[in-house]
Formats: sequence, structure tokens, C-alpha cells
Amino acid sequence: MAVLKLKEPNENKQVRFELDYLMSLSTQQRFRMMFEKSRRMASLLKRNGRRKTTQVTKRT
Repeated sequence: MAVLKLKEPNENKQVRFELDYLMSLSTQQRFRMMFEKSRRMASLLKRNGRRKTTQVTKRT
């Protein structure tokens, strides 16, 4: 994975770098990366107790 190092923050360069990196990947690689990130986020949410099923509440 590529790393961008800037002396000063520059949002345009960061976005351009990210887009160039993603464009260099195949569709299969992008989807694999997306699914892996989703799994990681789900496990973090579950570990922190934030991933609970929704509850139905009755109005009174």
C-alpha cells in the first residue's frame, strides 16, 4: 500500500493521491479491500458494544 507524506496538509493532494491509488487497483482488489474494511469496522463496533440489533418500541 502506498503512503503519502506531506510537509503541510493539502486536501487536494490527498484526494488526488487516494484516487490515483484506487484507480491503479483492479475492480476485484477494490471490492476485496471494501469487504475487508467492512468486516473490520463491524468487529470493532461489536467489540465496543455499539453493534446491537434495533429494538421495536411501542408508542403509548
